[in-house]
Amino acid sequence: MKTIKIFDTTLRDGEQAPGCSMDLKEKLELALALEKMGVDILEAGFAIASPGDFESVSEIAKVIKNATVVSLARATMKDIDTAYDAVKHAVSPRIHTFLATSPTHMEYKLRMTEQQVLDTISQMVKYAKGKLSDVEFSCEDATRSDRNFLVKAVQAAVDAGATTINIPDTVGYTTPSEMGDLIKHLLENVEGLDSVDLSVHCHNDLGLAAANTLAAISAGATQVETTMCGLGERAGNAAMEEVVMALHTRKDIFPVQTNIDTTRIYPVSRLVYSIIGMQAPLNKPIVGINAFAHEAGIHQHGVLANASTYEIMTPESVGLTTNKMILGKHSGRHAVEDRLKDLGYTLNKEEMDDLFARFKALSDRKKTINDSDLEALVLHRIATNGAPWRLDRFTINSGNYVACSAVVRLSHEGQLYEEVALGDGPIDAAFNAIDKIMNAPEHKLEDYAIQTISEGKDAQGEAIVKLGCGNRSYTGRGLSTDVMEASILAYINGMNKLL
Repeated sequence: MKTIKIFDTTLRDGEQAPGCSMDLKEKLELALALEKMGVDILEAGFAIASPGDFESVSEIAKVIKNATVVSLARATMKDIDTAYDAVKHAVSPRIHTFLATSPTHMEYKLRMTEQQVLDTISQMVKYAKGKLSDVEFSCEDATRSDRNFLVKAVQAAVDAGATTINIPDTVGYTTPSEMGDLIKHLLENVEGLDSVDLSVHCHNDLGLAAANTLAAISAGATQVETTMCGLGERAGNAAMEEVVMALHTRKDIFPVQTNIDTTRIYPVSRLVYSIIGMQAPLNKPIVGINAFAHEAGIHQHGVLANASTYEIMTPESVGLTTNKMILGKHSGRHAVEDRLKDLGYTLNKEEMDDLFARFKALSDRKKTINDSDLEALVLHRIATNGAPWRLDRFTINSGNYVACSAVVRLSHEGQLYEEVALGDGPIDAAFNAIDKIMNAPEHKLEDYAIQTISEGKDAQGEAIVKLGCGNRSYTGRGLSTDVMEASILAYINGMNKLL
């Protein structure tokens, strides 16, 4: 059976979504999770974009062993050199270079003639090929390009040695029938295209990204570029989980397979949403909280009689466990570790030591610990590990007839620092005290939210803050049964990233 290669660009295109930036630790955590899930190609970033991007691509290239690691590069020698330097230590490195081919882009952005574009494609693909054997070329805005010229552009890239040709629907403009027809047209008219991988990269501006991707597969595409949860510029990209589960569920229509372990989909989606400080929309296909929920009586009756009446896939097939286990203060390390494995998480000894210590601390505050609590502890470990500033203690004085004040004490490199501050409320007062201690550059609180993780009066609260500094946004997360503590932890986490 034909295998479709899954090219994941969550760490590059996905991170470009507003408010979805990630720091190095978070990118490494997600890269390893994607590798474990079975992605074939991992686009780690755009190396030349900034020193931070170069570092993240380089570090990911060093740790990923079972997937190709890619850096994006414009069709210039400097970009290609930087991309090569970032991925050269990977077990399987790739340079992904691109140039626009649509009349609009060539005239107004590139200010180049068709011949200049063709010459640049040929020269830069050859230059990249001199660096690495694995080179991908993308025709930016391909779906709005003149078809005859697009054939010439793809032919130039194939002749220059590209091993993958990518056809992006850059602005989410095309439809499934058009995409399928375009892929067939290229396969019929570009000599040698059937001997390299033919890829698509679909955006979701009209809500057709997954459908267009599937149409391309039916027409002969051998690689698809997706992001977890559909993250990406504007309305996002084709969601990996939707494309993969469509292929998995409808083998009668798509006689192909992927290397994705579908039982890792739900845990990885939870990791993604935790990192960016968001929740999946309730009705998000595959990973939304309502994806396997049934409220209508006739639906409930049918599912109870036979799940296939209203479910075309099982929750277990995407890693959503239905068997519940309640843990508590008397639960041992082995029970916790086994339950984590059931939920799809495997931690090393150091991580497990840290998590079990936090589990025991939580069990002193909370009578029962369910799967949501345990999962939250796992997902928040990268928010606390190695943080330079940590919360030591705090005191809040608040009421409806007194000025709100907060005393906060933080630890940093073995030293304790304490400040007191007033505020418009207890949260504002605590944040003001932290600002006085950490002496951060000018910034603003762009968003603050708190949500419950589980049920009951002793439920854990997850606080999320978004801080803006310059043209960048930083997400902080905090977790506690005390909403004030969760809020303070989230603010400290965000400030640690900002600094």
